[in-house]
Amino acid sequence: MTDLPTPFATHRIAGHGGTALAVAEYGAPDGPPILFVHGWSQSHLSFARQFAAPELARFRMVGFDLRGHGASEKPTAPEAYDGSEPWGGDIAAVIEALSLHRPLLLGWSMGGKALCDYLALYGDTALRATAMIGTGPTSGKFIPPEARELRMADEAVLAKGMLSDVLPENLAATQAFLRACFHQQPSEADFATMLGFNMMCPPEIRGQTRQRHADYRPAARATANPCLVVWGAHERVMPRPIFDECAAEFAHAKPHVFENSGHAPFWEEPERFNALLAEFASAGV
Repeated sequence: MTDLPTPFATHRIAGHGGTALAVAEYGAPDGPPILFVHGWSQSHLSFARQFAAPELARFRMVGFDLRGHGASEKPTAPEAYDGSEPWGGDIAAVIEALSLHRPLLLGWSMGGKALCDYLALYGDTALRATAMIGTGPTSGKFIPPEARELRMADEAVLAKGMLSDVLPENLAATQAFLRACFHQQPSEADFATMLGFNMMCPPEIRGQTRQRHADYRPAARATANPCLVVWGAHERVMPRPIFDECAAEFAHAKPHVFENSGHAPFWEEPERFNALLAEFASAGV
């Protein structure tokens, strides 16, 4: 990410409750839309290897920073992050503001939970398809018990220090968490960029956004469109039982395992991922 892709347009869009969302568009302005939703403490720039990919250049790729993250507004009230309305409402606002016609909605990690918030509120009738990357249809106390045990045993994944106001502690925990996201580690230059946009999410908001408990399985079962389900075989953040649950619960799931990836297959195996996404996004267009 030393050379970040250049968007053809940027926007400030009012999300749920008026929260200002930073939005960027890449690729072809008139192409079939793909809306990317990033993970906890991250940024839309997590998908830089998609926004710059020749395989995806014919698509209108839209990325936005979740509320409290990146360049988006950072309200501090707990109700700004509680329940499905803020997260699903923000996605709906981006779709409406940019007139995205039947987009493919893609969510990575916590972004998959926001995707499910959208499904719980609006269903998938306005979507062409969904993609769940390193994520599943449950969160908090509802995730599979085996996955919870694995996560609890991994200090870097628990990332308690990322909730600290003590800067050295916060930085150390953020670096450890980022390392845990990858089997194939980023270059030092790319890691520095990732650390930079991760640190734009304040510790208070990190805490409020990570402690949600939700069961989206009914919404997943009700979907009528296909769902691309991608998981890395060396995953630590979202262990295998979460992938298995996602593949089982989405009504029209198309599961794929990336053998040489951890939590970020789109970054670690970008050529394979981009080809798979382009093929999936082209179906029915």
